[in-house]
Parts: sequence; C-alpha cells; structure tokens
Amino acid sequence: MKCGPTLEPDDLLRLIDVLNPENRPGRLTLIARMGAERVEAELPPLVRAVQRAGRKVVWACDPMHGNTIKSSNGFKTRPFDRILAEVKGFFAVHLAEGSYGGGVHFEMTGQDVTECIGGAQAIGEDRLGDRYHTHCDPRLNASQALELAFLIAEHLKAERLARGTGPRRVAAAS
Repeated sequence: MKCGPTLEPDDLLRLIDVLNPENRPGRLTLIARMGAERVEAELPPLVRAVQRAGRKVVWACDPMHGNTIKSSNGFKTRPFDRILAEVKGFFAVHLAEGSYGGGVHFEMTGQDVTECIGGAQAIGEDRLGDRYHTHCDPRLNASQALELAFLIAEHLKAERLARGTGPRRVAAAS
C-alpha cells in the first residue's frame, strides 16, 4: 500500500486492518512515498502508530515518485540527490523509531539514459534530451543505480553499527 505525506495515522491503521485483518507478518508492505523534503517529518507518526498498535507490516521506501520534478527545459526528471536524501531519511526515521526499513523501490534501466539529473556522471538539465527514452517515468541509468546501491549499502552498514548489530567476529579455531 502506498503511504504519502498526507496520510493520517488513524487512517493508516484502519486500512491496515482492512487489508490484513489477521495481522499476518509479511502480508502487507507499506510503501512510503513522501519526498525528500517531507519524509523525516511525515513518516515518524505513521511508524509510531503502527508500532503502538502492534501491526505486522513491512516498510519500504519509494524515493522516485515523491521527487519527480519538471526541469526548466520541460523534461520530467528526478534529482539523484533527492532520491538519495529520501532513502537516507527513511532509514534514519526507522532507526530513530526502533523500527526497520525493509526495502527500497527504484525505477531504473541498464541503458545509458539521461532521464534523472545528478549522480557521479553529473547529468544536468542541459543533457536530459541526449538519451531521454522513457514514455512514462524517468529512470536511473545503470551508473546511477549502481552508485545509489553502494551509497545505500554504506549507509546501512553505518546503521547496523549504530544499532550494535554489525557483523560478529567468530574466533578462529586452532
């Protein structure tokens, strides 16, 4: 179920009860689509309400749809830095609330497109038309997707260490 920045905690709980009346773990995934600017303000009340009510859900982050903009030259695009900021905010909220983010959703392609701005390739608005192939939503290209994966992995590793759940060392047998 998609959860946007205007969703109220009580409405969320009612929807969860309709969609997963038996409160079965893993049955319902809540997909946070807040936007980079709003995730850290709007997501915590939802996470708290779900935890207080004891609902068993999987939280996922969709940083694509809440960060879509129209460029000055008319292309629909998504800034890489906003996508990354929403993902980091999503995991920061879960860390602060004692919850766990269970997944992320990206729209991407292995093609070398220029549909999202930013990233290590520094795609600017002036380059959007170079290889803009989507007929629907802008996608991360292979390089941007890989860069994002590594940045998220580094962030999650730091989060594990902050939670004290990092990799355990096993004593070597002699």
